[in-house]
Amino acid sequence: MNGTETVGTSLDLFVMVGYFVAVVGFGLYFGKYATTTKDFFFGGQRFAWWIIAFSGIATTVGSYSFVKYSTAGYTYGISSTQSYMNDWYWMPILLFLWLPVIYFNKLQSVPEYFEKRFGRPARIAATFFILLYLISYVGINLLTLGTALETLLGWSVLQGAALAGITVTLYVLAGGQTSVIMTDLVQGVTLLVVGLGVFFAGIWYLGGFGEFWAIIPESHRYIFSEFNKPDKFSFIGIYGQDGLANTGAFVLMNQGMIMRFLALRSVKDARKMAIFWILILYPLAAITVSGGGWIAKALEMNGELVILDSGKHAFIQAADFLCSPGVFGLVLAALMAALMSSADTLINAVSAIFVNDIYRPYYRPEAEDRHYLKIARISSLCVAAIGLVLVVVYDQFETIYGAHAFITAAIPPPVVMAILLGLLWKGFNLPGAVASLMGGGLLILASIIYPDFFLKPFSFGMGPDSYKFIRAIFGCCASGVFGVAVAMVTKNQNLEDIRGLVNGTQLDAMRIFKGSEINRTPGGRVWLKVVEDDSLDDDEVVFCNQSALDTLAANPGDLLYVCDKRWWFGGLRSIHAKAGDARDSDTLHISPGAMVRGHFNPGEDVWIEKQF
Repeated sequence: MNGTETVGTSLDLFVMVGYFVAVVGFGLYFGKYATTTKDFFFGGQRFAWWIIAFSGIATTVGSYSFVKYSTAGYTYGISSTQSYMNDWYWMPILLFLWLPVIYFNKLQSVPEYFEKRFGRPARIAATFFILLYLISYVGINLLTLGTALETLLGWSVLQGAALAGITVTLYVLAGGQTSVIMTDLVQGVTLLVVGLGVFFAGIWYLGGFGEFWAIIPESHRYIFSEFNKPDKFSFIGIYGQDGLANTGAFVLMNQGMIMRFLALRSVKDARKMAIFWILILYPLAAITVSGGGWIAKALEMNGELVILDSGKHAFIQAADFLCSPGVFGLVLAALMAALMSSADTLINAVSAIFVNDIYRPYYRPEAEDRHYLKIARISSLCVAAIGLVLVVVYDQFETIYGAHAFITAAIPPPVVMAILLGLLWKGFNLPGAVASLMGGGLLILASIIYPDFFLKPFSFGMGPDSYKFIRAIFGCCASGVFGVAVAMVTKNQNLEDIRGLVNGTQLDAMRIFKGSEINRTPGGRVWLKVVEDDSLDDDEVVFCNQSALDTLAANPGDLLYVCDKRWWFGGLRSIHAKAGDARDSDTLHISPGAMVRGHFNPGEDVWIEKQF
């Protein structure tokens, strides 16, 4: 498998191309739900937790995942899962601090948090780092797409990356976040089913799990690698890069995932999604992306398969061996799903930051929403073009794994530490945040130029091969220490200015979101028929009878969520609104504009739930 040799049959190619066409068509269909920038970037904040969980796992299993982790699984065994198993300790920060802050403050981007929490200089610095991170990731994803298509079709890497970039950009342009969420829902389920299917097909072929376990080398049976060896795959190195920097970046600064959280209908649903995502889907994803490598190693040890290129194509080789024509095409489609589902999220995320953190505040602060929607689509095209340029740059790295590790260890630490300190410590201020971002960034840059001087003290006895991982630990320490030191010798911010943005002020954030005192009395759900009321001109207020308000435990002015009763829509047909005064009616009265916004039809059954 040398770049010109391809795999699969004509039937497999037909199935894979059919999948491409179906996904693009599916994404284009949901373009009708993107009529505002809120729809384009946040899907109207209407989705149920289970849709975003499966959609999020498609983003988590990125374009590099099958290549990276199946290779690691082939080379090192079960310990390849440790990258996916060290995210759980971020859950308290995500569930109880970050989600309430970003949701209730109606943030549109991560840099916006920096301005609200610290000030505009911090926002400018954070915008630079986050755009650098996201655009770099776009290039990695398109490179991996091009590499995969090179293996499958014999094309050049740049040709494959260009085709993939055009394909993904088409449905992102049409529907923005709504199209991304719905296509990634399909792709998330596809890649989980197919990845797990290849693993269990291999287990069945080998005669059962006991036979598989007996065949693989003893060194492949350990859940963790050794603490500080080998240099290229030690526990401390992987923990530093993936557990600290990459996972911290994924939950705190990755605009793509922030937009997924903000697409949910409530913080309660966001918490359900995060728990299911991290505790259930992450372990399944670990097996999905690594299992092909484990099976490839077992097949090689059993004398039935010769693995080429040090396991670089272990997943594809194992799947090709185990699957019949047509079925292997589905496997290739799953691989494409993983590739496309990361690229689409990133392109949409960069577009969001460009519009909300550069174009809107500095160039056209008072333009109409449709103008910003047009700029969002144009910027998506530009991001894809920049990503293709970066494909040429990243193709100079020895491996995709090396390019990915370099980015995730070098760029995120300053931003991750600034957000973490800003959430946890009321005394962390603007000078501290800027010091953490700029000072930490400069020290990381110095560690790239003089690696031995800066990174050897953090290497735990490992050699230079570990530096691309260890740079994450160094970066977190340098950014954190620098930021804390400066914050301690400078003036604290006024607590009134940061209410709702720091730990201990979550209820203040809810009051800010609602605009009045919150109602935390538990209530039930109500099912009513929706009626379009032409006499109403306020799209944000709905009216029902007193009995319904009593069941909801709601008062006029409380926030409600109104949703089509059919659960399989996952919130796609729904609206947020405020409760109006009680009316003598057994139906729910809403305005014509709200009918359009919620995609309701007169007389349909909806359920209503009080938020607070």
